[in-house]
Amino acid sequence: MRIARFTTGDGASFGVVEGDDEADLTIRRVEGHPFAPFQLTDDVVPLVDARLLAPVLPSKVVAVGRNYAEHAKEMGGNTDPTTEPPIVFIKPSTSVVGPGDAVQYPVGISKEVSYEGELAVVIVRLCREVPPSRVRDVVLGFTCANDVTARDLQRSESQWGRAKGFDTFCPLGPWVSTDVDPADLAITTTVNGDLKQAGRTSQMVRSVDELVSHISMAMTLLPGDVILTGTPAGVGPLAVGDQVSVTIEQVGTLTNRVVARG
Repeated sequence: MRIARFTTGDGASFGVVEGDDEADLTIRRVEGHPFAPFQLTDDVVPLVDARLLAPVLPSKVVAVGRNYAEHAKEMGGNTDPTTEPPIVFIKPSTSVVGPGDAVQYPVGISKEVSYEGELAVVIVRLCREVPPSRVRDVVLGFTCANDVTARDLQRSESQWGRAKGFDTFCPLGPWVSTDVDPADLAITTTVNGDLKQAGRTSQMVRSVDELVSHISMAMTLLPGDVILTGTPAGVGPLAVGDQVSVTIEQVGTLTNRVVARG
């Protein structure tokens, strides 16, 4: 099932995306929200007539750094990520935007903004101290994410909060795919159509189950919270005017354009 959050100009709703032909997809509005049992309605609109929004509005985005060994190497890491605890940081809820929304380049503050295509996990219910064997019970599904980063600030500051936390620095979408096994999915990032990242989730140092469990040992996760699972090798710069797309097998494609921050 593909669960989207969308608008047709009359407020935001959740719906289920139906169809196989990309040109003829429809979205069926649901009563309620996807974090509890819901009912499908008879209200169906062509997807082209709807505007997709960020699929969830999380209370927090919990991200994991250097969860792909080759990415850790390209970032100049001096330690083996397989022998160290996961690097965990928070991106604020105000960093979240949806498919088609602009990523705002903070001109005058950063001179080096980078893309990081990632698989994102969406939590379905309040939980804490979840063992790895029970993680799938607390996961609604998966979506695409771009952990946009002001790389120069990340290098110059001991904490990553500002570098990772600018408004619009966490695009999510296009929807949440619920019937997906995240163990071995292809993930790619393109900029203006040129392939920049190509990896598989099987290359992650720690699996989805391990990451969610590890994070839940420290903090309570709420329905709609998002966990970013790290990015493959190949990160690089974005410029104003670029179009960046993250595609994950069996999930979808998230596309955003970069604009100068007003």
